[in-house]
Amino acid sequence: MAEFSELIETMRRDGEAWTIQVGDHWLQGRTLYGGLASALCLQAAQNGFAGLPPLRSAQIAFIGPASGRLRLSPVELRRGKSTVYIGVDLHGEAGLATRATFCFGAPRTSAINQTPADSLSVPDPRDCPSFFDKAPPQLRYIQHIEGWHAGGAMPFSGADTAALLVWIRHRDPALQPSAVALLALADAPPPAVATMLTSPGIVSTMTWSIDFLTDKITTDDGWWLVRSEADGTADGYSYQTIRASNRAGQPVLVSRQSVALF
Repeated sequence: MAEFSELIETMRRDGEAWTIQVGDHWLQGRTLYGGLASALCLQAAQNGFAGLPPLRSAQIAFIGPASGRLRLSPVELRRGKSTVYIGVDLHGEAGLATRATFCFGAPRTSAINQTPADSLSVPDPRDCPSFFDKAPPQLRYIQHIEGWHAGGAMPFSGADTAALLVWIRHRDPALQPSAVALLALADAPPPAVATMLTSPGIVSTMTWSIDFLTDKITTDDGWWLVRSEADGTADGYSYQTIRASNRAGQPVLVSRQSVALF
């Protein structure tokens, strides 16, 4: 059963595209979970166009299910003096599954350098209870991920507020921190609105907009603190903000998701 770094290494060129076979142990129900689909799209972009500057932002639409043999097609949309835009379509056995647009940008000289530390006070991962112990069985991908509950309510606890705080890392001992690896983690916990539910239900991320606050994707011992909060839920849709900070409390990623509730 391949861990994350081994899975990434199996991606192969096929003409102008890249292909990869993903085992069922990476699935959420009948599809890859959104974080893994996003990470594979980013890896294909980096494979297809060498020497890209650091990733600055991404917009991702999850259009349909993705499983089995996947085909990823990266296309250079525009290249400027300091930025490069790459589009990637991920096709699964059922057709187009994910469409991603990545903006890569070289560092610019600036008099302003403002990255505030996360002011949250949270316990050490070793002092937190397990987060995934009672996860629904269809979340097969969590066997590759370690999570500890750092704050907020637990999923399916019928809470009055929708907020989650989770220490999370890959179980892969060979994996080094990177934008690809962090994308796969930031979407691994369930949406924050799951804390207000009283029993597991079907949820599906529709869109994900991501901004990287730094090009230094580093943390200690692989740990990232992922905080998600629902900004509003109505008509079968929920909208949430996700923030990922490293072990030192430095925010690295902020994002917004729209989620469908069934």
